[in-house]
Amino acid sequence: MLSIWGPETKLCDRISRREVLKIGALGLGGLTLPQLLQAEAAAGSGKRHKAVIMIYMCGAPSHQDMYDLKMEAPSEIRGEFRPIDTRVPGFQICEHLPRLGNIAEKIIPLRSVHGSPNGAHDSFICYTGRTTRNQPAGGWPSIGSVVSKLKGPADPAVPPFVGLAPDTGHPPYGSPGLPGFLGVSHSAFRPSGPSRKNMVLNGIDEARLNDRKQLLASFDQFKREADSSGSMQGMDDMNQQVFNILTSNRLVNALDLSQEDPAVRERYGKGDPKNYGDGAPRNLEHFLMARRLVEAGARIVTLNFGRWDFHSNNFGGLKETHLPQFDQGLATLIEDLHERGMADDVAVVAWGEFGRTPKINKDGGRDHWPAVGGGLLAGGGFKTGQVIGATDRLGAQVADRPIHFGEVFATLYRHLGIDYNTAPIKDLAGRPQYLVDNYEPLHEVL
Repeated sequence: MLSIWGPETKLCDRISRREVLKIGALGLGGLTLPQLLQAEAAAGSGKRHKAVIMIYMCGAPSHQDMYDLKMEAPSEIRGEFRPIDTRVPGFQICEHLPRLGNIAEKIIPLRSVHGSPNGAHDSFICYTGRTTRNQPAGGWPSIGSVVSKLKGPADPAVPPFVGLAPDTGHPPYGSPGLPGFLGVSHSAFRPSGPSRKNMVLNGIDEARLNDRKQLLASFDQFKREADSSGSMQGMDDMNQQVFNILTSNRLVNALDLSQEDPAVRERYGKGDPKNYGDGAPRNLEHFLMARRLVEAGARIVTLNFGRWDFHSNNFGGLKETHLPQFDQGLATLIEDLHERGMADDVAVVAWGEFGRTPKINKDGGRDHWPAVGGGLLAGGGFKTGQVIGATDRLGAQVADRPIHFGEVFATLYRHLGIDYNTAPIKDLAGRPQYLVDNYEPLHEVL
């Protein structure tokens, strides 16, 4: 929390001062500000850097209703949606994803993703490439936390790992990816998450907050009081630089969509900022915010979208609430990255934790199906305009080119310039841990 002109406080080190500044979570989900500066040697402000935007489709979308329609299957399996042709010969997509179809040359549908162990709802495998089984003490860290640890910030004023995930009724649906054994210093910064209230300057009205000179004066007085108390003695250079972060506009500007071209905002749309059931919102502005964040310097941005767990009314739910908005947000993001010359530097992946049953149940829904699911890749300088993998006639089993979550993670780490074959991170017991388990990148996209 950041407080201005608070009450008199006795600290545990017996230093008495006004509680003019508290540097703690600051809306970073436990991320301490000094940690943002730990890799100062990384690429500096204004330099191009590699990044990943990961869209977690909470609850697992049905692959056979999006990228892998089975028109030759019986009616109780194929459902009511129809495929449409795209600009890539032989590549069809669901009729409710026309915008993605129009940029088929810029995307890579993955039709044979596997690796989910039991069909339980959890974002864990999407963020780590691993299952929750046999974890080291502290748990496996998400890709955002790994990159935070190994790369640090590309810009000292912007967190390397940002999660656009508000709280949800089912907690894994609201997770941006956990830090695991890397610790809370490598947690995601969550501007729309449960720590949002900690980003408020308590005790200062809007007029004073907008008066940058007054705000800087508050910091100056804090420093004088802290100096006189001796609390600044011995503070290392990195901690002193925290104040530069707190008074920088770079992160705030990235989060301020009012600074974006109105025509661009209209292209992305708004969607629905309210949570869908116990899942995440269908907030299309998060797609735009993700682009602005990587543009400002973030390396990993995770984005939680919707609730795809349609055990009933699968086709109504997809057609009326999810597919059109997902289509608009993702297609616009991909086009925007290309138009801005960022497509080679920013990789995009969208997926859920497993697939859905081939057979439609009595309630018109599809149930959990861990045997195979789907996903989509874009950007990253990858060879796009192709489909990788295939399922059988019923969409029930992998028929060609199985793709494990770990292979996608190896691909993303390679894109980020991280050697996934070495063991640069250590668990809580001091043992080195590999980033992926015996998987290589998708050779088709390189």
